[in-house]
Amino acid sequence: MPNLVTRPLHMALVLPWVFVLGSRREGWRRWLAWGLCGLGLAACGFILAERLSLDEQYGTLQGPLQHVVAFVLLLVVLEMARRAVKLALPAVAVLALAYGLLGQHLPGEFGHPGIPLNAFLGTLTIAEGGIWGQLTGVSVNVVAVFVILGAFVGAGEGGAGFMALATRLAGRLRAGAAKVSVLSSAFFGSISGSASANVASTGAITIPTMKRLGYPPSFAAAVEAVASSGGQILPPLMGAGAFIMVELLRRPYGDIMAAAFFPALLFFFAAWAGVDLFARRHGLRGLDPEELPDRQTLLRTVPFFLVPFGLLLGVLFLTGYTPQFAAALATFAAATLLVADRSGKLSIAAWGRRLLAASTEAARQIATIASIILCAGIIIGVLNMTGLGVKVTSAIVGLSGGELWAALLLTALACLILGMEVPTTAAYVICVSVAGPALQELGLPALQAHLFVFWYALLSTITPPVCGTVFIAAGMTQTPWIPVAGQAMRLGLGLYLVPLAFIANPALIDLQTQPLWAALALAKVGLGLWLLGAALVDGLARPLRSAGFALGGLAAIFLFGVA
Repeated sequence: MPNLVTRPLHMALVLPWVFVLGSRREGWRRWLAWGLCGLGLAACGFILAERLSLDEQYGTLQGPLQHVVAFVLLLVVLEMARRAVKLALPAVAVLALAYGLLGQHLPGEFGHPGIPLNAFLGTLTIAEGGIWGQLTGVSVNVVAVFVILGAFVGAGEGGAGFMALATRLAGRLRAGAAKVSVLSSAFFGSISGSASANVASTGAITIPTMKRLGYPPSFAAAVEAVASSGGQILPPLMGAGAFIMVELLRRPYGDIMAAAFFPALLFFFAAWAGVDLFARRHGLRGLDPEELPDRQTLLRTVPFFLVPFGLLLGVLFLTGYTPQFAAALATFAAATLLVADRSGKLSIAAWGRRLLAASTEAARQIATIASIILCAGIIIGVLNMTGLGVKVTSAIVGLSGGELWAALLLTALACLILGMEVPTTAAYVICVSVAGPALQELGLPALQAHLFVFWYALLSTITPPVCGTVFIAAGMTQTPWIPVAGQAMRLGLGLYLVPLAFIANPALIDLQTQPLWAALALAKVGLGLWLLGAALVDGLARPLRSAGFALGGLAAIFLFGVA
């Protein structure tokens, strides 16, 4: 179907979820929400009805009605983003629009020659250069399909299966409840792609368990915050980042999954090792045998997520079908399994309730993601039209003095700052648009550059002052957030170091073509992370102890020494 059909239709279907079904406002605010929803639906309907004539205008508005439609679309998209993710992202979009309209008055190289208003607004609203651009296509064609899959797996016994398997595998180990948190967050995060949802869902079970076993509250919250952040870098979903990479890099989905897999394993290994080292020092015990799920519970619940996931991965890697087709088949399998519960009892009435719950949850998640992506599309459209991205790229190259590692650190800082204000996916898209070309100009392959930016866009999930997962986990444990953030930064060492490690060891993300070298790089970097964790624990026990420095130096060699 044409893009100017599917993308406006996507926005039209999202609008009621943002303004009506997701709104609890009363009085005039409720009527305002209904009014904005109606205006947005009318504007999307205009694009759908006039698609053929709009195609012939080549992104230039004609007549007062089209100017009104353009203004309404921009206003509605900005308000959608504000309702979905607060003020920061639409504020950046407003600044971008102001730069596009007034940037010709700026002196120096950051000004631009000026763009006629008809062409500027038209490119953003009636052509595929802004709201209806590449990013929205990703939301329509791929993200929505996988979000639906995650919702259907989670609506039945799939979540119980995740937790049963994780508890059975890790529960009886030292600090077993914390290790269950790491495993269950990895399982759940791989389908939810949302750090906040991960904390709220798995944390509701693991945090009370850790507190009951006497784990320090700040440690319990930090474990959940760190583990939940990892869901956004673990295939297959990666918080929608993988699908945007597919579109931007024009590479198969399997390539992105293969490249992201070993770094994600290292992140969770670093979290696991940090938990184990802390537990050894503080004598944290595991779960009692009677607290572990029995084998029958495991066998009855695990198929609820193994069947859909096995089908998804099988179709992805053993056939030539698209990721969307694989996800659709897995969704049908998950929907069929909703008819049964863990006892094997079949119920059409229960199936209907679960189906409705899954559909509603999927719609809410799609609405949030689409609101973010539509708003980010405005920013990317302005960057492309004004050439600002190229100018920022030149500035990064200039400031770095042509040194790749200096450019990497500048990019990491930019990702951290931007990630504090906007969601991870939007931060990745904006940062990679301006910094990605600079890194590639300095010799970094495109896939490495994109993965590097995506990982560092995640830093703000556990890094103060804006650390969303830390705030949520601290609230659930009823403990001050600052000690939680300190613990999370130590346990989340992998988030800071693994991107630098796969720059120094490119084989780490080359699983497809060099599996042996990739495995060796995985072992080497993993050893470096463990040594560094041991050095930190030793240093915390006895500050400035020489053994801690020795371990840290050895860790640096394993992490960043070229294989």
